[in-house]
Amino acid sequence: MIEPHVPAPPGPPPSWGAPGGAGAPAPLPVRPGTGRFLVLAGVFVCAACGLVYELELVALASYLIGDSVTQASVVLSVMVFAMGLGSLAAKRLRRFAAAGFGALEAGLALVGGSSAMVLYAVFAWTGGWGGLWADGPRVLLVGFSLTIGVLIGAEVPLLMELIQRVRRQDPGGAVADLFAADYVGALVGGLAFPFVLLPFLGQLTGALLTGTVNAVVGAALVLGLFRRDLTRRARWLLLTANVLVLALLATATVLADDFERAARHAVYGQDVRVAVRTDVQEVVLTGDADGRPLDLFLDGRLRVSDSDERRYHEALVRPAMDGPHARVLILGGGDGLAAREVLRHPGVRRVDVVEPDAGLVRLARNDPGLSALNEHAYGDPRLHAGTADAFRRLRSTPSAAYDVVISDLPDPDITASTKLYSQEFYGLLRRVLAPDGRLAVHAGPVADRPRTFWTVDATLRAAGLPAVAYRVGTRDADLAPDPGRASAGLHAPAPRGWGFLLAARAAPALRLDPAAPRPRTLTPESLAGGARDAARTRVPGLPPSTLVHPRY
Repeated sequence: MIEPHVPAPPGPPPSWGAPGGAGAPAPLPVRPGTGRFLVLAGVFVCAACGLVYELELVALASYLIGDSVTQASVVLSVMVFAMGLGSLAAKRLRRFAAAGFGALEAGLALVGGSSAMVLYAVFAWTGGWGGLWADGPRVLLVGFSLTIGVLIGAEVPLLMELIQRVRRQDPGGAVADLFAADYVGALVGGLAFPFVLLPFLGQLTGALLTGTVNAVVGAALVLGLFRRDLTRRARWLLLTANVLVLALLATATVLADDFERAARHAVYGQDVRVAVRTDVQEVVLTGDADGRPLDLFLDGRLRVSDSDERRYHEALVRPAMDGPHARVLILGGGDGLAAREVLRHPGVRRVDVVEPDAGLVRLARNDPGLSALNEHAYGDPRLHAGTADAFRRLRSTPSAAYDVVISDLPDPDITASTKLYSQEFYGLLRRVLAPDGRLAVHAGPVADRPRTFWTVDATLRAAGLPAVAYRVGTRDADLAPDPGRASAGLHAPAPRGWGFLLAARAAPALRLDPAAPRPRTLTPESLAGGARDAARTRVPGLPPSTLVHPRY
């Protein structure tokens, strides 16, 4: 009987550099089981590195540009789109899977590892906001997201060829194995970024180290496991490329501290006196040896300007203190400047400061310049500072616990602060206020962003806290950006003043406490004028902002 001819199953396409450029690939130097494990281990590490690049772009863009929701949406959407493009482009590289994957990982290591340093350099030395480079950081953010996404997307088709090269198996099973290793690696990378890389290494060194790991693993996998699939020339080219990438990343890592100092001076000027990374944010103090003139920056945003801070803090605190004020709660205000104004009033028995950043509190307590500016408020036995989330703290605070609450928080259109300007949050504040208590809220510059300001007003009213609005102008708009504004650098245009809301269970009167020492910058006449100025900007009919429907 003549048996029918059954053709042999097709083997994987030959890789670049196979002897003669065609034919079956050379045998592996290890057993198939070991080879399969090594490929999956490479998938695991590369996936972890890819997610670190993604998170690093989101974190750095939020720091440099602001509005973390927008930046995360841009990075994620562009990167996922680019991964699709990369997968399509990789179809043309399947014939050269081993060499293609090696070159891909070298490029990914260089681009991803250097992305944080390049973004920071453009922001620092171009101002990030002005002139020809007005949108430099944003353009680079999209460019890096697109490039890294394309390179990550091209990995899977090539890895699919390589794992089939080790041992032929059902395509569905191979895909399941690859994606299992990929997803577990993404989990490890996603957890390593906030808990290991960011706190212990920082954004620059963390990204550079990730790129180094990426390059080493990619090169080791190709040159170790699939080296027989490459020509001698291809092996040397790949080895040379990876050595150059590793040398560049290593050099950048060695110079990272010097680079960061130089970039910090480019952003903040040459008189940077203190620069520390707390558990929450980067804190920078500028000023001379005596601490004056002093500017305080939190994550690159000007929070305190010595030239104008008294106008801000007197306007925030003094009107709320006209009435009972034995028990005062300050939300934010870790710099101690709002507490300084509160402690001037007779009759204050206890001041609680709820500040999420314990490092800022320590600096305000111990730094000669900042402690002199807050007049050593933290040395007053009536002041008690606690490190806590304001929302969680209010939920555990007894009803009617405070006569006055001062909300000294960043602007509501900064994403991290949005929940602290919600109807739910103000409902908690209403509960902890005494029946005749008052709440002072910094709500951003009313003249520059009236819709945001009056949304805060609508939200307070929805929570049962009718408010009276007033504003205070800056002494010098060129010198005094808004202390609560995410200015994203020194070159952002300064707002023309600050807007405040004084709220209570019944509409409060806007007055100054006659028993307190006279303010240096605020008078009853200027306060009344500020109320008239703010009223002229009113935007009627705005809905309140809630946790599930933020409107800032």
